[in-house]
Amino acid sequence: MHIRLETLGCRLNEAELQRWAREFQALGHSPSASGQDTDRPVDLVVVNTCAVTQEAVRKSRQLLRRVQRQNPRARLIVSGCATALDESSGKPTGIDHSGIDLLIANSDKDRLVEIATRELALPVMPTTAQTSQANPLFARGRQRAFVKIQDGCRYQCTFCITTIARGPERSRPLAEIVAEVQEAATEGIQEAVLTGVHATGYGADINSRLEDLIAAVLQDTDIPRLRLGSIEPWGLSEGFWRLFENPRLAPHLHLPLQSGSDHILRRMGRRCDSSAYRALIAQARQSITDFNPTTDIILGFPGESESDWRETMTTVAEIGFSHVHIFSYSPRPGTRAAEMPEQVPDQIKRVRTEQLHQLAEELRARAFDAHLGRTMPVLLENGFAGARGDTLFGYTLNYLPVRLDISSAAGRIHQDWLNQIESLTLNSISQDSKALVGTPLAESDTTATRADTHQPMAERGPVASSP
Repeated sequence: MHIRLETLGCRLNEAELQRWAREFQALGHSPSASGQDTDRPVDLVVVNTCAVTQEAVRKSRQLLRRVQRQNPRARLIVSGCATALDESSGKPTGIDHSGIDLLIANSDKDRLVEIATRELALPVMPTTAQTSQANPLFARGRQRAFVKIQDGCRYQCTFCITTIARGPERSRPLAEIVAEVQEAATEGIQEAVLTGVHATGYGADINSRLEDLIAAVLQDTDIPRLRLGSIEPWGLSEGFWRLFENPRLAPHLHLPLQSGSDHILRRMGRRCDSSAYRALIAQARQSITDFNPTTDIILGFPGESESDWRETMTTVAEIGFSHVHIFSYSPRPGTRAAEMPEQVPDQIKRVRTEQLHQLAEELRARAFDAHLGRTMPVLLENGFAGARGDTLFGYTLNYLPVRLDISSAAGRIHQDWLNQIESLTLNSISQDSKALVGTPLAESDTTATRADTHQPMAERGPVASSP
């Protein structure tokens, strides 16, 4: 069967999609993703929806309508957070079910392929599966493997609908995660991202810890790069910081601040105040070479005064994030924040959004300036149509975006650069100010760099582990 996989939203949704692709392929099916051209008719569509904001719910509904219109004869499986919530009540009733053949609850997402095979009587032909091939989703230029390590969250931030949609915390077995990362490495994937709803709490339900998992992945896999997805800024031990002594662990953390005002953080139900957050960033910068922090900010939260907003702007400026994900607060029915008084008018939200965007651009420029002239390894992940012609696009290990002008490859076959870690000299900033521009080293200079990146496990030396 030709199975089309579609998703939107968070990295966790992407991780689930990649896992389903592997499992469908192992049963003899042919999975593909949006954007992959194929002449084969689609037999089954699987949609992983999102509900983190009202806009995400709207886009999920649009996606469902589009896939039904484009694939009228295909059966349809739907899962994800938008199916777990009713927009008006927050109760688990779901979105419009017309045309949906099978609805998979979030609590059953890890068994989606098994349930679909049973409930829809899908043919199973594992003898025809091409298990030696890479995950089919990577054929469209996805060079990162997103690996789900846990689901759900024990905390109840007052704005968060995800806790309601995804339920209590559930950690995957450590050995299962290590095996999935190694499978990605065997397929030629250069970077794995460990992701979860509350990744910092990994292992609390299975007598393990996030530190144990990271140490095991670094010790027992060949993945050249390991990156952490978003983690909450609390509950990190001293052993966590020592793990970054291993050069394969990316010196970048996405630590959601949400607000720089302690008054608003208390209303949000966050477990980290602004002083503790600053101390965490200071510890990270002292412990990790080339550390690069990024964050989330929710503006216009109920009760956010002008003074609260100034505190947030000051905190963001002083910390100096290279990138800020900006969210204008929107009430999510079923959350405590939706019922709070002092809702901020949309006009004020628009002004604050513009102010924060301007500050974020200044901070990004400052981060770029600090790296000009340096030579750094860049994972070239995808093509990008630049103003001067085709370029390749990727990220440094500490997650700064870099564009490479293919014309600067000087005789190199540029197709061979995709999904490779190449040393680039970062010598300018792109015209749109959204990325650094790198030029390659001479061939003789890059050989040693690639050899170092792909050392066998036994030759990499000791792995820093938590006590």
